[in-house]
Amino acid sequence: MPRFGIEPVDRSKLKRQLIKSGMRPNDDRDAAFRRVISSIPKGKVSTYGKVATAAGYPLYHRAVARLLRVEPDVLPWHRVVGVGGEIKVRGEGTAEQRLRLQMEGVKFSGKHVDMEKYEHFLKPWE
Repeated sequence: MPRFGIEPVDRSKLKRQLIKSGMRPNDDRDAAFRRVISSIPKGKVSTYGKVATAAGYPLYHRAVARLLRVEPDVLPWHRVVGVGGEIKVRGEGTAEQRLRLQMEGVKFSGKHVDMEKYEHFLKPWE
């Protein structure tokens, strides 16, 4: 029975809706992602989640990944990594992303980018 006339939140349903929404193209959201990704300078990286947050869509990290898969030649996709600096691209893209970052001067510790040294701190207005 609802308390105070408010239905309880089904978190799993909300998560599924969020994922479905993020997988659909959205011109305004994608433009915001493009602007933020393009602001990451050479030799620096950011994470999918921080790009989404800076663009104004804090829970849409999967949508950032989708956009980078769809538009790899348009954006500096290699400057976006997973949380903790891990490369999330699979297959041949893993080696390519690592090589591109190394060519820009980014150093790795094992499989991870040294985020303390190479993370670009995004501002929401970028």
